[in-house]
Amino acid sequence: MVTAGVALSLTAVTLAVFAGVGIRYSRGGDGSIEDFLTARDSASTGTLTATLIASSMGAWILFSPAEAGAAFGGISAAAGYGIGSALALVAFASLGPRIRGLIPAGHSLTEYALARYGRAMYAYVLAVSVMYMFVFLAAEMTGITGALALVAGVPAWQTASLIGLFVLAYTAYGGLEASIFTDTIQTLLILPLLAIGFAGALLALGGTGEIYRTAVATNPELLNPGFLPGVEFGAYVVIAVVGAEMLNQAWWQRIYAAESAGTLRRSFLISALAVLPMIVLAGLFGVAAAGLGLVDTGANYNADIAFFLVLQEAFPEWIVLLVVLLAVLLVMSTADTLFNAIASVVTADLPRILEDPSTGTLTAAARLLTAIVAIAAAWVGAQGYSVLALFLTADLLAAATFLPLLAGLYTEALTGRGALGSSLAGLLVGLAFFPTLRGIVSMVVPTLPSASFLYSFFGAALVSGGLALLASWATGSHYDLGRLGREIGRLDEGDPAADGGTRGTRLPREESSETEEASRTGDSR
Repeated sequence: MVTAGVALSLTAVTLAVFAGVGIRYSRGGDGSIEDFLTARDSASTGTLTATLIASSMGAWILFSPAEAGAAFGGISAAAGYGIGSALALVAFASLGPRIRGLIPAGHSLTEYALARYGRAMYAYVLAVSVMYMFVFLAAEMTGITGALALVAGVPAWQTASLIGLFVLAYTAYGGLEASIFTDTIQTLLILPLLAIGFAGALLALGGTGEIYRTAVATNPELLNPGFLPGVEFGAYVVIAVVGAEMLNQAWWQRIYAAESAGTLRRSFLISALAVLPMIVLAGLFGVAAAGLGLVDTGANYNADIAFFLVLQEAFPEWIVLLVVLLAVLLVMSTADTLFNAIASVVTADLPRILEDPSTGTLTAAARLLTAIVAIAAAWVGAQGYSVLALFLTADLLAAATFLPLLAGLYTEALTGRGALGSSLAGLLVGLAFFPTLRGIVSMVVPTLPSASFLYSFFGAALVSGGLALLASWATGSHYDLGRLGREIGRLDEGDPAADGGTRGTRLPREESSETEEASRTGDSR
């Protein structure tokens, strides 16, 4: 029996080694706020691909896809998770160069929202993106605390606190550069070891044929590609994941970290090819867990740790503990990314609040915000919520927002009022059908339609996107997209941004609303 003390000690050592690596690497940096937030133009194809894969393949792949395969529809559910994750990366291969071209000195999606749509849409996007990334981070913490509790009985709050402390140590010190460097090491070390673990578990359980026969005898629907619940889950999770990733500041940061647009395209496409099979494979472990009769979807719900239930069935406890330690490193790769992403979103906005802040003030603010996020995420992670339920809640916010937000990169006609109204309408439709928030929503709207994740996510995306399209056709405004590059500049002092941009995103004081700003430049097309 692996004791909680031994497991916690090994976890601390693992965390300390990688935190030390990150701090050591960061000591050679010049400490500029631009390096801290974006590591601008510094990542080669290999480095960027490694950090994209490591950030994409956080510990969540050991929890959510497996939970989907075990409790939400089998192989179709697992396939949907993989397709959604890969499509998001493919989308950024096209979207990223567009963002770099229009906003060469940018930092975050929120400063784009402010410059393109005005203050109201900016406030909404800020709230949605930070909430999404925070819930993502809390879900990662929740999953790993459950894994260590399963293997060694480690209290959830101890695991969450330990991970938060060590990741905070090097992320608050080194920023995005430290995150990218440690992600590269984690990709080269962890993912091959996890692949070996996958193969070893399959062999230990008698091979794919034996697992298939057992699953057919126990729950054959999970192996049927046409199983309706699985097909439905696979469909709406594609919308959920793609929408959520479009609002993930971590990817917007890495758009600017790439050394060129070509590097950006190659890295995102290669990452998509790598991510797809690994997420589907992780989901199949959930199918195997259900087929082996290891999953309880009732009062003692454990589908969110289905991956580790299979490992327990296949290996001795010490091997399972080693896999959990690898999962801890995966949590680090995602947590450091999200700590820095949340801090960068807010810090990039400080020049609009403070009067000409120094780079020292901005860096200190970024580190303070990173600490606050770490503490809050550790607390939520210790509460034991369902990992997949947390992710789906965050995904709904993004599904209702991403189409109106990104439309502004391609159309000059959509105003801030149109984008915000479309997003809110989509969100209301999504909430009306969303199963896990019905208790809260019903306090405001007593009569609700039948609960359905499928209608919730498709309704949120289609209504928001359709209304944004209608708003673009109906408006008489014309926004000059070239203004984005002129109004969004670097944050460090004395930098003559190549496009002539100012420090931070400054809007003219006399423009009191996004509609006035958009319409000021001319008539409709």
